[in-house]
Amino acid sequence: MAFDLDEAIGAGRVGFFTDTSVCIGCKACEVACKEWNAVPDDGLTFTGMSYDNTVSLGADTWRHVAFIEQRRPLGHQEPGLDGQDFRWLMASDVCKHCTHAACLDVCPTGSLFRTEYGTVVVQEDVCNGCGYCVPACPFGVIGKREREHGGTAAKCTMCYDRLGAGEEPACAKTCPTDSIQFGDLEELRERAERRLEQVRAAGVTSAQLYGHDTGDGVGGMGAFFLLLDEPEVYGLPPDPVVTTRDLPSMWRHTATAALALLAGVAAAAWLRRPGTTVALRRWAGPATRRRRKA
Repeated sequence: MAFDLDEAIGAGRVGFFTDTSVCIGCKACEVACKEWNAVPDDGLTFTGMSYDNTVSLGADTWRHVAFIEQRRPLGHQEPGLDGQDFRWLMASDVCKHCTHAACLDVCPTGSLFRTEYGTVVVQEDVCNGCGYCVPACPFGVIGKREREHGGTAAKCTMCYDRLGAGEEPACAKTCPTDSIQFGDLEELRERAERRLEQVRAAGVTSAQLYGHDTGDGVGGMGAFFLLLDEPEVYGLPPDPVVTTRDLPSMWRHTATAALALLAGVAAAAWLRRPGTTVALRRWAGPATRRRRKA
């Protein structure tokens, strides 16, 4: 069995760099994503959680803009709220298109596949609705879209059809502040490092990059972020690990145990053959008598 962590991604990989320091929470990316990909509405439910009514990513929410209110200033800014320290943290979350994607490992039909751009896409017409990919994702990105006769998995495709036509994804095209940047992944990582230095120089010492490190638990992400606080504040796992990391060794241990069990069964069956016990006693008899004499 081949695992995604064993596969090398070729050159020309593209991705997202989301600079949350310039996100204004307009949700244009959410709307553009739904319009271009014909993603159904996600309930239009009033949650009472600030201005965040989509809450999280899922089958019908491929882009999610989080609104986080904190009673603390943002760098050297002056909030102007009668002496109250206050800041908004806004961030547009999306599928991470992991380098080592657990969803690919567990998919039994090949519905999930790695594209020539290094992105991870679901083929809904191939998906059998088993849902294995849903708990396999360490970020809770994938959801299952229920239908009358079963359901299928769904998530961000990074606008695979647009990439094939030489266009950038709809969310990045629509973003009015360039908070969502699309391009060559290596170039984006270099750009992110420079931007991090600028933000920290502006007084936001808590700023950090999330998902850009190729040595992390998922081998680096195809969609990474500049955050202004700890990942947990944004609902992101601080140290994500591909959930199928131990599967190869588990299969090897399972195979070893199975072979040992088969060997034991074969030995037991051979010992139970007619005449085997008598033959063993005859073979062991002289040695036993010699030990007794000694």
